[in-house]
Amino acid sequence: MTYQTELNEASKTVQKQISETEKRIDETTRQFQREFAKTLEEMNRTVMSRASAEMQLGLKLSQKLSAARSPSDAVSAYQEWLTEQMSERSEAARGYMASCQKFITESARLFSNNRGMRTTSRRVSGNSVALGRRRAIITPSSLLG
Repeated sequence: MTYQTELNEASKTVQKQISETEKRIDETTRQFQREFAKTLEEMNRTVMSRASAEMQLGLKLSQKLSAARSPSDAVSAYQEWLTEQMSERSEAARGYMASCQKFITESARLFSNNRGMRTTSRRVSGNSVALGRRRAIITPSSLLG
């Protein structure tokens, strides 16, 4: 095989590997975007749900304060409201942390699937070809060929 033939073969192999790598990167990017959008939608629903619950809690407090007949009734209403408010805040923080953890875990999983796309080399017709670097490394022995 001549030098030019070997070089062309190595070039075709590299181009094929680059194309395959680009396809994997594209698919991973689309998958990441889908997961990111899904997580954001989930977080948005949670935030809206919590906002609605907080409005209901405020309305409930307002009604109890309007119905209070003594200062101790008002203090009791505030105490109940504060207990429920703290419980809601605690639950919201847990939910937020769970969403963040899910997002980070999913991101790490998606990116770790692409470790195989890092530069590797293999032998093609006696030539060392660096995949993913967009160039072929031809050994001196192939130049003498």
